[in-house]
Amino acid sequence: MIKVSVMYPHQAGARFDHSYYRDQHMRLVAQRMGPACLFYTVDKGLAGGKPGEPPAYLAMCHIYCESVESFQGAFGPHAKEILADIPNYTDLAPVLQISEVVVGQPQQAG
Repeated sequence: MIKVSVMYPHQAGARFDHSYYRDQHMRLVAQRMGPACLFYTVDKGLAGGKPGEPPAYLAMCHIYCESVESFQGAFGPHAKEILADIPNYTDLAPVLQISEVVVGQPQQAG
């Protein structure tokens, strides 16, 4: 399983509409990707590691798929439409990373 992380770095004064991102944009992504999107999560940055420090990222989403190929095959045909929606919720440029999920649930000893 892979995880596609789309992260929006914190910048002072940046615009980010968390409600739109959660309720509209990610719904659009999931609908366009169909069953290739196994599930997704959305994170809202709260704080950094030190008291009073801002979060490294204002927001993130993590899209889970069976493989890089399944993600690319489902996202690619809709990339233009999905990317065109970004200005509706932010003026930030996202950072993308694709990772292999090594542990996906708590492991039980035994």
